[in-house]
Amino acid sequence: MAKKQRTAEPSLRQTLDTERTRCWVCERPLWISYHKSRTIATLGGLCRLTLKVRSCENPACRLYHRAYRPEEEGSWALPHGEFGLDVIALVGALRYCHHGSVAEIRQELHSRGVSVAVRTVTNLLYRYEELVALRLGDQALVQERLASQGRVILAIDGLQPDVGHEVLWVLRDCLSGQVLLARSLLSGIEEDLAGLIEEAKANLSVPIAGVISDGQQSLRQAVETALPGVPHQLCQFHYLREAAKPIYEADRHAKKELKKLVRGVRPIERQLEKRPDEPAQAVRGYCQAVRSALTDDGRPPLSAPGLRLRERLTEVHASIERVEKKGGFRQSWLTWTSC
Repeated sequence: MAKKQRTAEPSLRQTLDTERTRCWVCERPLWISYHKSRTIATLGGLCRLTLKVRSCENPACRLYHRAYRPEEEGSWALPHGEFGLDVIALVGALRYCHHGSVAEIRQELHSRGVSVAVRTVTNLLYRYEELVALRLGDQALVQERLASQGRVILAIDGLQPDVGHEVLWVLRDCLSGQVLLARSLLSGIEEDLAGLIEEAKANLSVPIAGVISDGQQSLRQAVETALPGVPHQLCQFHYLREAAKPIYEADRHAKKELKKLVRGVRPIERQLEKRPDEPAQAVRGYCQAVRSALTDDGRPPLSAPGLRLRERLTEVHASIERVEKKGGFRQSWLTWTSC
């Protein structure tokens, strides 16, 4: 589809030159053959890059007339790309850190002055994923990072998107957060899992000091087979979840009983829909507070939803009692709550 409006003029201009001015082979000067211009959309605005492209003019050199572009160009944008690396990084952060939709990402870019189409946002997400894949696949960089810490704490976990499908097993270093190996398996038997662990171990230049996983029996046996003598710890999250099951069940039952005590909020709100007076507005505010407390689930087991509901209802009840002591709308409140 053709553009409906003219592209704005760049607000920034930058001239880039090569780091070398002499040929690698014949050591003769590299002459500027031509200038290349490209416009990059960055978070700071449109930028017009002027590139000084050099080449060797020695006919006897094997690099004769081979274009040599400025190295700094790669820090601005990808080859043939119209958007800067900062825009791609922002798109990836909005998607995978803030879980934004394509429409929300496009709206955020527009608020930052970056004009972009919906389809272009999707393409930028693909570029971000490709860059992340290249970064994670750089084995030399991975080994250098692991060598600096001197050991690996291996975390093993499997993700099954649906029953009957392959399970994605991920082996990750807890200290650096680096993914060491990811493989889909049709089953999670001991032999297959032990093979994955041995493959990851063979690619490491530092020892495995410990293993963290869930309590799956086949996984425990696989770790004992592939890494004999290495300490194996149950994952803190799984351990806490299993230990908190009795507390969670009691808290869930308490929340259910508390909900029974505050039923009837909606009928009170209906009775007050057409009343603009101050007592009616105050009662509607209390009803909204109760409704908000009922929908707040919390994050068990560290934040028990039943206990949180009790605390919030207690605060609402204490507020109502304070209003009644002041003689505000006590009679009206008692009339509405008795309906």
